[in-house]
Amino acid sequence: MRISMMLVPITAVLALAGSVLVSPAIADDTCQRASGDEAIAACTRIIQNHETSTKYRAAAYYNRGVLCGAKGDYDRAIADYNEAIRLDPEYPAAYNNRGVAYRAKGDHDRAIADYNEAIRLDPKLAQAYNNRGIGYRAKGDHDRAIADYNEAIRLDPKFPQAYSNRGVAYHAKGDHDRSIADYNEAIRLDPEYPTAYYNRGLAKESKGDSAGGDADIARARELNPNIGR
Repeated sequence: MRISMMLVPITAVLALAGSVLVSPAIADDTCQRASGDEAIAACTRIIQNHETSTKYRAAAYYNRGVLCGAKGDYDRAIADYNEAIRLDPEYPAAYNNRGVAYRAKGDHDRAIADYNEAIRLDPKLAQAYNNRGIGYRAKGDHDRAIADYNEAIRLDPKFPQAYSNRGVAYHAKGDHDRSIADYNEAIRLDPEYPTAYYNRGLAKESKGDSAGGDADIARARELNPNIGR
């Protein structure tokens, strides 16, 4: 039997996906519109411009953090989120994204602390509940993870990652029927969501449905050839 976890596929995959938010504060600038090094350079120009307001400088640090995280440079991303938070201590998305970066580094306690603060500042931030659920799941607390996924789904009923992640937690508890139901909903919301197909395949295999499991895993690999490898 194949078992898994995700964001980055590890040998058999049950999905764990996080969310990164992008600030609208500087939507007309290359800092947000572009990607990669071009956008990082644009954000840096805004940060270094002495005429930039505190609000816009915080947004530029934030967006540069998003871009650095996308490149896998989590230390630099964290440094930029630190600056965004220093400039704007009530910036829930910056706490959320810093938590994502800490989670990528395997520091689940710091990640959860940041999600807690994001939720305190914005109790309607569904992504933070989803991401905190991932943190609890990583620490083996499946019930608290499910509670957070429930809240993420209540706040955003069209949140496929939250359904898929709740399916992971139910799978870990051995409740394959609920797990499959959540993967079904994730796939209904996003029919090209490879992680949900892959994990539904694992859940079906756990119930003895090898043919159904193989079909789902094959579909997942049509969408993402590297999943579960």
